[in-house]
Amino acid sequence: VMDIQWYPGHMTKARRQMQEDMKLIDIVIEILDARAPLSSRNPDINRIAGSKKRLVILNKADMADKNATKQWKKYYEARGIFAEAVDARSKTALSAITPTIMKACAEKLERDKKRGIMNRPLRAMVVGIPNSGKSTLINTYAGKAAAKTGNKPGVTKGKQWIRLNKNVELLDTPGILWPKFEDPKTGLDLAFCGSIKDEILPTEELALELLRVLMRDYPELLKARYRLKEIPAEGDPGAAETPEEAARLANPALACMEDIARNRGFLLSGGRIDYDRTARTLLDEFRGGKIGRITLEQIR
Repeated sequence: VMDIQWYPGHMTKARRQMQEDMKLIDIVIEILDARAPLSSRNPDINRIAGSKKRLVILNKADMADKNATKQWKKYYEARGIFAEAVDARSKTALSAITPTIMKACAEKLERDKKRGIMNRPLRAMVVGIPNSGKSTLINTYAGKAAAKTGNKPGVTKGKQWIRLNKNVELLDTPGILWPKFEDPKTGLDLAFCGSIKDEILPTEELALELLRVLMRDYPELLKARYRLKEIPAEGDPGAAETPEEAARLANPALACMEDIARNRGFLLSGGRIDYDRTARTLLDEFRGGKIGRITLEQIR
């Protein structure tokens, strides 16, 4: 399996800063990608956050599989973490967040009230890996260009307190990844979702890995999007009658990619398959939600 590692140097500094800032915080809001609700989590956050209240936001829920998102919400809630599924671009979707923050911090508000402290806004830290939609969420939530958003992983810099409403203030943090992905699947999922710079990734190999996931979990969406008659299945190449058939049985994902290329007319001179263009198209269409609502990690 491909082993992807990506850890720009400025992230070490960001992590130290985050540990320092944790003292000022009532609740940690973690923005995850609903399509990869485990892979897009930074395990460091658990260590850094300690006993702080936690809210997980499954962002890009509009692109994820509805049933899977429901299960992931339950998964986090069962672990004592508040969870909301949203599309960060939609203002109405975000209306659930403030009440959830208030609910999570109810004990603190009660303590403040007993001490005669009224109307002090709760302080939240927003964390999320690059490209998880963190800046978009803050912009939509705060109702103005509160944070500079960039689609290049890792562009948000510097510390800002953002007043969301009279109840909540946010401390923004740069997106940080963690030093080593324990499981190669983590790196893959993040690469599929566009959280890792594409320049360091072998496009064709990545697209084939994505195809394997889609062929297993979402064959019907794949068939519909690329007008495929069938999804190639693995089999014994020895039982094949032709070399072409043997090749299909030996590497179904490659066969599927070739079928997609032919259906889309992604061919080079002499009818050769344009693998690069096909791979890029697959990744782009997955990231754009065009293949359908897909979650890469299933609770099995």
